[in-house]
Amino acid sequence: MFICLCNGITDNQIRHAVRDGASSLDCLQDALGVAGQCGQCSEAAAAVLTESLASRDATRATSLFYPADSWATA
Repeated sequence: MFICLCNGITDNQIRHAVRDGASSLDCLQDALGVAGQCGQCSEAAAAVLTESLASRDATRATSLFYPADSWATA
């Protein structure tokens, strides 16, 4: 879905930018140009950013757990 019509930026592009390290609307503006012209998309872009950050953080949190036997030494 298009988020920024002025620059043709989609929600998927925002999600990819977050995976690549974007963590704020300023980062998205630098990386993609989103919300850099008329600004009408800033709320939608921020919503996709927030959702993507939460998803990324949840994925990282669950990937930190290891089975108890993986720490055992022989």
